[in-house]
Amino acid sequence: MAADTTGGQLGTAEREEAWRRLGSETFDLVVIGGGVVGAGTALDAATRGLRVALVEARDLASGTSSRSSKLFHGGLRYLEQLEFGLVREALRERELMLTRLAPHLVKPVSFLYPLTRRGWERPYTAAGLFLYDTMGGARSVPGQKHLTRAGALRLVPALKRSALIGGIRYYDAQADDARHTMTVARTAAHYGAVIRTSTQVTGFIREADRVSGVRIHDVEDGRTQEVQANAVINCTGVWTDELQRLSGSRGRFRVRASKGVHIVVPRDRIVSESGLILRTEKSVLFVIPWRNHWIVGTTDTDWNLDLAHPAATKHDIDYLLEHVNSVLATPLTHDDIEGVYAGLRPLLAGESEETSKLSREHAVARVAPGLVAIAGGKYTTYRVMAADAVDVASPDLPGRLQPSITDKVPLLGADGYHALVNQVDQLGARHGLHPYRVRHLLDRYGSLVHEVLGLAEGRPELLKPLAAAPDYLQVEIVYAASHEGALHVEDTLARRTRISIEYPHRGVDCAQQVAELMGGVLGWTEETTNREVKIYKARVEAERDSQTQPDDEAADAVRAAAPEARPELTTPLP
Repeated sequence: MAADTTGGQLGTAEREEAWRRLGSETFDLVVIGGGVVGAGTALDAATRGLRVALVEARDLASGTSSRSSKLFHGGLRYLEQLEFGLVREALRERELMLTRLAPHLVKPVSFLYPLTRRGWERPYTAAGLFLYDTMGGARSVPGQKHLTRAGALRLVPALKRSALIGGIRYYDAQADDARHTMTVARTAAHYGAVIRTSTQVTGFIREADRVSGVRIHDVEDGRTQEVQANAVINCTGVWTDELQRLSGSRGRFRVRASKGVHIVVPRDRIVSESGLILRTEKSVLFVIPWRNHWIVGTTDTDWNLDLAHPAATKHDIDYLLEHVNSVLATPLTHDDIEGVYAGLRPLLAGESEETSKLSREHAVARVAPGLVAIAGGKYTTYRVMAADAVDVASPDLPGRLQPSITDKVPLLGADGYHALVNQVDQLGARHGLHPYRVRHLLDRYGSLVHEVLGLAEGRPELLKPLAAAPDYLQVEIVYAASHEGALHVEDTLARRTRISIEYPHRGVDCAQQVAELMGGVLGWTEETTNREVKIYKARVEAERDSQTQPDDEAADAVRAAAPEARPELTTPLP
């Protein structure tokens, strides 16, 4: 399909046109799910010349893909599980993201691995990191560096002297997962894919024994229609089994949801020039630099409750504080926590009862003629998963399927990014912005920064920061609604920006200003604006309350009581 001329814009006009096309065209592929795997599958299919549509019941990255550890990493611990193929594959993907596909969004990040045992631990860990480097880890990031205890403490003064006898520094990569997923989806739209959020699949269309499309429901206004397709790919992550039941086909694999909780604390609470990776009794714990903050995570427990709104409990938060405080000279307290988020990993159900032992390999299967399902895997390998899913759908597609080329397709904003980094002073002078601010914008939008700043022409007030979240400009909120598909205040505060986890008020203090800026683009009435603010505040209140509860059931009950921003959403599906 030809590239569109809108730069992958996801605005109100594109949304209405997408609805028209969904009801009037026959697609080669319909992708269900707007997480990173679904967005990646839409991009893979579109760049192979297929007619493709993606529908998502909520928002892009509203599930697992906005609640990860925000790392593009090989998975150092999978070496211990002898999953060499998975690590090699993930490191190759990390390399591609850093150098070619998304250098504006994916950045190197340093970690210190503290050594605590004399004798065997240093050579054992060094051997693992040597494998990590030689499998593709050290081409785009520095290789491992060995440190004495004094050297490690200079790098991370926050550590107790008794917490280590030395250390090894190594590098991985990180990204804002929600922004990355949204950019993948916009890139797919740029190459001709129809992308539509707030569009729930409520049933499957069948011709004899094959799936030939889906029934969809607009969860904003209640409209329904059918979409015809040669094949449907289920990329719904932890909802895979639910969609499988809806289709009436027997699945080839089951998905188990594992809850991972992270806390966010201010940067000055941990004095360090590097992230940390710590061993726990079951897995590993990361302390990850995140702009002016640290992200500490994660937990790893089974979750069998509401898949849309996994809730962190007081027990989860205490677990993270206990483990990180075991090595910190100045312990963190509950009062230090600015943000908390919980996500669900879609793990392939295995025989082991421990979720941390379940494979992070992915599985893809043609579960019925015209229907493919893919699950498992990890964020870093989304592009490989997407290519596999399209390949497996090939028996249902007309003509010869072209090979995947997404390893050669930069995401929107990548082209020209490096030159703009060298021009931050000129860009800043032209728009009256500090070079620091321009660098922040470049790392969120890349070369699309011109498009963002262009919205402020004639409206200089949009280049002022949000009053209660000064890391973000008002124009970024306008752009989220006009170009990035944000339909609700929650979409903007939780995913287009990360205000919901980066400020102690969790977005409540700027919800009114954000709603007014979005409403100007989306045509909201005063009543709609007030409703959006009320719903967002209720969501935050419910999340805060859930985080004081002792167990999953109590936390889930509190979180589930909050109203849903998308009024026509059906959950669970019949």
